[in-house]
Amino acid sequence: MKHLRDSVIALITETSANLPSDVRRAIAKAIEQEAPDSRADLAMSTISVNIDMAVDCNSPVCQDTGMPTFFVHTPKGADQLFIKREIEAGIAEATKRGKLRPNAVDAFTGKNSGNNLGDHFPVIHFEPWERDEIEVKLILKGGGCENKNIQYSLPMEVPGLGRAARDIDGVRKCIMHAVFQAQGQGCSPGFIGVGIGGDRTSSFDLAKHQLLRTVDDRNADPELDLLEREIMERANRLDIGPMGFAGKTTLLGCKIGKSHRVPASFYVSVAYNCWAYRRLGVILDPAEGAIIAWQYRLPDEIKRLAKGAGIPLTGREVVLQAPVTEAEVRKLKVGDIVIVNGQMHTGRDAFHHYVMHHDLPGELDTKDGIIYHCGPVVMKNESGEYVITSAGPTTSIREEPYQADVIRKLGLRVVIGKGGMGPKTLQGMKESGAVYLNAIGGAAVYYARCIKRVTGVHFLEEMGVPEAMWHLQVESFPAIVTMDAHGNSLHQTVEDESFAHLKVEGAR
Repeated sequence: MKHLRDSVIALITETSANLPSDVRRAIAKAIEQEAPDSRADLAMSTISVNIDMAVDCNSPVCQDTGMPTFFVHTPKGADQLFIKREIEAGIAEATKRGKLRPNAVDAFTGKNSGNNLGDHFPVIHFEPWERDEIEVKLILKGGGCENKNIQYSLPMEVPGLGRAARDIDGVRKCIMHAVFQAQGQGCSPGFIGVGIGGDRTSSFDLAKHQLLRTVDDRNADPELDLLEREIMERANRLDIGPMGFAGKTTLLGCKIGKSHRVPASFYVSVAYNCWAYRRLGVILDPAEGAIIAWQYRLPDEIKRLAKGAGIPLTGREVVLQAPVTEAEVRKLKVGDIVIVNGQMHTGRDAFHHYVMHHDLPGELDTKDGIIYHCGPVVMKNESGEYVITSAGPTTSIREEPYQADVIRKLGLRVVIGKGGMGPKTLQGMKESGAVYLNAIGGAAVYYARCIKRVTGVHFLEEMGVPEAMWHLQVESFPAIVTMDAHGNSLHQTVEDESFAHLKVEGAR
């Protein structure tokens, strides 16, 4: 199979950059649902532009390419060990080309392998079938939405919905709560796969397998088909909306499967996937390994989604030029659209942990500065300079234990991320005079265009590309104030209001 590795690289490249036909149709429909000039409409407009830009640049549509997960069907006699090695070689080469962000880190040390290979990384599922061809499907599911996966063990009390028994109504309550708890942290609007039954492991596996179904298919089980459609209706009445900004579209797809279980257990597992639903497949010639056909691609695929240029400028935006003064920050309020210019620094999990225990190098001045929760895809150009090709925000809530202290210690004025943060950070911003800006989750190519130059990097060797502290010069970087220096949080408001809607839906 001399062409197998090239076929794997092609599959990875296309999956990373080009969303499948069914996902495009679902997003196009969602764009039409939102009220013009609303926060939700701005988010969907930016998402659509980013999708088109990713195809044009052949760059990852979102910088977080997750833990690559392959589902491989092989005919009798196929050399699965050889296929596994070629997939791993393809992963390493695609990472080198910037089609995947290097995400594989040691469980304890956090040391990045640099090539997306490691213990049980990537994930490869093999299954036999009676056909002669080889089928390879790939899902790239980022860490932000992966962290919103959730599992329930029935019977139990579901917050806002009451007792969930081991029946269809109990399952319904679990799924509705799963959508609610994701809020904007999983880059809504999203898709969910649900597994009912099995054990703890197989239930989650079943849930992820549901993500291989197309958005517009119908469940062969009449009871589950009805439940899927009911969940879609109820979930989109929660008013969580795109990015958790409130809006008409919270869920773009719901697929449910069930399996037999033991009498002692009843699990409901939900695999949450962001709007950047990267899932493609190929059929391969078993002799040569060449691609015979693509899956999830249809002749009537929507080629272009954008109808505008993203967040439209009205002239009423607030321009922040770094460094930013406290007086400027105190003037901002929730809902303001901000345009950021000047220097910002990236900082994620490893960085925040480091800052809590160490001082930054003396040459680094972060006073009145901006930190961006981002793990970019970084390449080098022909001159040997670092270039950011994909740089959307990561989920900020992971930094909640540290953020208020880091703001105080580093003298920060602006934190940029997605999904919002909690009460400790909100109080810290009020005390220190800082603000949180929500960038549009997954709009990685869109924001990479705003980065004009990489001015330096710290901790690259110790932390790896995603976790390093990159120093960026940005221009016309748009975001929305969702937590201000006066104790107001759009995220808390939307969560409170959607919780009230959740209780209403549970009473229907």
